[in-house]
Amino acid sequence: MSPERYARITQMLNHRQPELTVCMEQVHKPHNLAAIVRTADAVGVSDVHATWSDKAMRVSGKSATGSQNWVTVHSHDSISDAITVMRKQGMQIIATNLSDSAIDFREVDYTKPTAILLGQEKTGITDEALALADQDVIIPMAGMCQSLNVSVASALILYEAQRQRQLANMYNGECRLAADEVHRILFEGGHPIFTKLCKEKNLPYPPLDEMGQINADTDWWNAIRSSVKSDKNK
Repeated sequence: MSPERYARITQMLNHRQPELTVCMEQVHKPHNLAAIVRTADAVGVSDVHATWSDKAMRVSGKSATGSQNWVTVHSHDSISDAITVMRKQGMQIIATNLSDSAIDFREVDYTKPTAILLGQEKTGITDEALALADQDVIIPMAGMCQSLNVSVASALILYEAQRQRQLANMYNGECRLAADEVHRILFEGGHPIFTKLCKEKNLPYPPLDEMGQINADTDWWNAIRSSVKSDKNK
């Protein structure tokens, strides 16, 4: 890993917001999925959640321009399962929904641990999900349309969250991710070839030094060399 790449990854990690997330409920259009993940990465969201109408759905690497490599997408069997996970993290659940109880999305305090719930493109958020949410929000609109594309709506809300968090000095360069997560991201982002070998041979990721270089013991290096030799002999 070059010093420049190490510095860039470290800077990204130091701005991650682990207590801010997005939950996509059966969003199914690939370009929307990719755009939401790409925006999440841009504002410092490290993990997003999703339920799927089709279990074969996934975020397209091509459309997300690599953002899926930096944002972990957690799949859940049901929306109640997803919200249970986020509740355990102490998050308030904010649902994008046009209702009598909805407030302007800018009135929410996003400096609190927050999950932004986004519904399916055609039918929106399900009644089950709405019943589990803490607050409905709307994006005020002065035209004839009553709603925005789901990826556009997520971008507006996420950047409002970023604005509030910047004012609260929550992008101060102090990493708030768990140490093992930092190590995983640094290794996978800085050493993709060795990452592939580790996964293929079920080897642990080795320690890294203060500049992100591999600082492994002899046994690990021997295991890597033997795996490379065995692959060449096939």
